[in-house]
Amino acid sequence: MLEVGTKAPLFTLPDKDGQEINLADYLGKKIVLYFYPRDNTPGCTRQACAFAAAYEEFKRQDIVVIGISKDSAASHLKFAEKHNLPFILLSDPELQAIQAYDVWKEKKLYGKVNMGVVRTTYIINEEGIIEKVMPKVKPDTNAAEILEYLAETH
Repeated sequence: MLEVGTKAPLFTLPDKDGQEINLADYLGKKIVLYFYPRDNTPGCTRQACAFAAAYEEFKRQDIVVIGISKDSAASHLKFAEKHNLPFILLSDPELQAIQAYDVWKEKKLYGKVNMGVVRTTYIINEEGIIEKVMPKVKPDTNAAEILEYLAETH
């Protein structure tokens, strides 16, 4: 995991529509950057839907929400359409941002060890500095925990 106070690594990745999105374009805004394992899996769907449900509040506070997985842009498009996801989903099949943010880890599932994305959320401040790291977040409560944290600190 990257540490609080670290400059957030910049990246450019395609969104669900294939448009290149550069993290540097959001300097000056607070960013919620969340990494998740896979589109349309139960936990990832619950997490994305929780962000969608809280999206108006994030928007009201001028906060950019970005989800990243190694799924393709086409997969993201289907995922976003199926669940009415209003925020940015970025495709990172080459693990550019996933590795830069140190969320590509060994995971054990049913006794097998695989490499995969560990569900992690970073809050990046307006200057591009990591303000909060939330490792191994729970899909159902992640969005609410972020809003609670922001209410307490800002």
